[in-house]
Amino acid sequence: MMKLKEFFIPFSGLKLGKHEFGYEIDNTFFESFDYQEFNDASVQITAILDKMNNMMELDIEAKGTVNVDGDLTGEPFDQPISSNLHLVVKFGEEYNDENDEILVIPHGEYQINISQYIYEMLVLAVPQKRIHPGVLDGTLESEILDKLEELQPKEVKEESENTDPRWDDLKKLLTDK
Repeated sequence: MMKLKEFFIPFSGLKLGKHEFGYEIDNTFFESFDYQEFNDASVQITAILDKMNNMMELDIEAKGTVNVDGDLTGEPFDQPISSNLHLVVKFGEEYNDENDEILVIPHGEYQINISQYIYEMLVLAVPQKRIHPGVLDGTLESEILDKLEELQPKEVKEESENTDPRWDDLKKLLTDK
């Protein structure tokens, strides 16, 4: 797995306090994780690292779109996504990222790579059901939808004068008093 070097935050050289890092995510980011669900991606990431004496806090915020194929029609569309993640970074004997909210890195470590966190955060931000907005509002023009429309059973209401003769006999009983 390629470690994306631009996602390393070299915290050892930073002063105490908050530091902001910005990233532009496109589809090459996902391809580096061998993830091919998106046709395209355009996501802005803001990471704020708050460096304290014996620990750090990292807030990552994502906003943008990923281009996906709709579940119903296969038509591509831009799915807006937004997400954020709060991570506490502590120092310990050995590296441990088993807890979703706490990352333990060895004493003496001088940088952290946030690409895995960004990747997971973005993949999870995409809804399970990918419904093209045009399907929701009826504006999507698609051959598949036209075909579905064509194959739908037609409900034909016939207003006819012909009534069921059995009912006619019953009605006579009512009026023959």
